This record gives sequence, C-alpha cells and structure tokens, in this order.
Amino acid sequence: MAQRQLSSFNIASLALGLAFLYLPIVILVIYSFNASRLVTVWGGWSLRWYHEFFNDSAMIEAAWMSLRVAAASASIATLLGTLAAVALTRGESFFGRTLFSGMLYAPLVMPEVITGLSLLLLFVALNAERGFWTVTTAHTTLTMCFVSVVVQSRLTSLDRSLEEAAMDLGCDPLRAFIAVTLPLIAPAIAAGWMLAFTLSLDDVVIASFTTGPGSATLPIRIYSEVRLGVKPEINAICTLVIGLIAIVPPRLPAPGLLVTITGGLEVLGAIGLLIPQTRVAAAGCLALLMIAMFPANVYAAGAKRSEHAPGTPLLPRTLMQALFLAGAVLVALGSA
Repeated sequence: MAQRQLSSFNIASLALGLAFLYLPIVILVIYSFNASRLVTVWGGWSLRWYHEFFNDSAMIEAAWMSLRVAAASASIATLLGTLAAVALTRGESFFGRTLFSGMLYAPLVMPEVITGLSLLLLFVALNAERGFWTVTTAHTTLTMCFVSVVVQSRLTSLDRSLEEAAMDLGCDPLRAFIAVTLPLIAPAIAAGWMLAFTLSLDDVVIASFTTGPGSATLPIRIYSEVRLGVKPEINAICTLVIGLIAIVPPRLPAPGLLVTITGGLEVLGAIGLLIPQTRVAAAGCLALLMIAMFPANVYAAGAKRSEHAPGTPLLPRTLMQALFLAGAVLVALGSA
C-alpha cells in the first residue's frame, strides 16, 4: 500500500496553524529582551526589564502568592482527586455513585464566573476573610476534577491482576495499593499535579472573586497593569511564566535524562549565584525550578519501580534540592 504524500496545501495549513499558535509567544519572548521602553519599538537586546521585575516588590509579592496558591491547591487537589478516582474505579456500585460523579465533574462544564460567584457567596455566608486560603480552596475546587479524570483514566487501564497477585502473596489491600498500584499510577498523579498547578497559575476569573486585599495573584496583577497600558516588564514576567511551565514538558523524558536536565539547570543557577548582579534573579529561578521538578522526581521514582528496578531515592534528592534552594535564598538575601 503506497504511502500518502503531504501536499503543499497540507504543509501550508500546518505551518499557518503552528504560526497562529506559537508566533505570538515567540514575539513576546523576544520583546521581553527589548531595551526600549516602548513595546512596539525595538531598541536592542537587554535584560533591563527582568531587572525591573525582580526589583518590583508588588509584582514579586503577587508572583510569590501565585506560586504558593498553585503549589498548595495542586497538592490538595491531587490528593483528593486521586482518592476520588480510586473510589470511582474500585467502588463500581456504591450508593450515590452517580451523584458523587456528577458533583465531582461539575466544575469541568460549569462557567468559571458562576463557580467564582458561588464560592464568593459561600465565603461571605461563612464570614471568612478572603485571602490566601479562600483562593486556595477555590482553585482546589476547580482543579480537583481534572486530576480525577487523569488518574481515573490510568486506573481504568491498569491490570488489576497485579494487585490481586500482591494480595495472594500476603499483602493487605492498603499495602498492595501502596506497593503495586501507587507506583504504576505515579506518572498520572504527577501529570495531574502539573495540570492543576498550571490551571491555578493561569486563573483570573475565580481568583478575582475570592481574593482579598493584599492577596492578589500574579494574573490579577498583570491584568490590572495591562488595563493601563502594556509595559515591557509584563513581557519579562510572561516569559518567566512560560519558562516555568515549559521546564517539565507534558511528555516527561526518561528518568536519567530528567536528572541530567535538572542537574544542568541547578549548575547554571549556582553560577548565577556567584555573580552579584544576578544573585536575586538566580535565586528566584531556582525556586521555580525546585517547585516544578518535584512532581518529575515522583515520576522518576514511579517509573523505576514500574520497571522492577530499584526505585530512585526520591526523599534524599528532594531534601538535597530543598537544602540547595535554602542556601541560594540565603546567599541572595545576604547580597540584596
């Protein structure tokens, strides 16, 4: 059977589609290194606006708030979403399953304006002070269903005979789940965490309803700045966010390559700490790296176990990264 050749029309359509999707991002990244104050006039290459961003205390505070909210909500959503996926997969006929499933997946089809308004009314009725925890709760409600979908799809395709074999060898159901099932679904859990983290980091609508004074997230801060006119500093911030999301791609590389990439980025960060002009920026980039690479370490540990090989020492590596990050922050604060 002869292979179908790509026509000129198909190639042109593919090129135009990719350009439509990614050309604006490329232009944004390039203009983040623009030396000119005017965003539409090229004035040469410069890191000026990255320096302006790291010296903008209000923007740094908003970025730190976004990272805290995203990390906390993604972690809680991953835990609750995984438990919900296990309940829906293993408990096939428990009472109220249809109602539970419908309530769990409702945020997938619910407009964010309605979700944000309903959560706002709930917090007002509870007389809860709006701030970090209200935004975290709202983002957990939004992202838990996405984690559940990802993990449930993996559990559905999993061979349950492996878990049954572990129980035949003397494991109780909980130990069989922890020793057999959990390592096999670790990539799905890590993917769900990253999806939840990205959705939380990107949200504007729900956060605008549930945030309070002094707890504005980075997207809200950017939106308020853009309403008054686009500044080159916004391009630098968006480039850093794009870099954060692109650190761990959706299709994770092999664990060995993952460790190599992480080590290389850590070395570059350490070199940046040695340069007085880049210490604060290097410490911030290292913080983003450590947060983004934690689920990748979980994936690497699970991938090793699923190959019946000794597991990657997750805890020692995570502790090493945390100590390295703490040292980087102390060096940056000492030179600020």
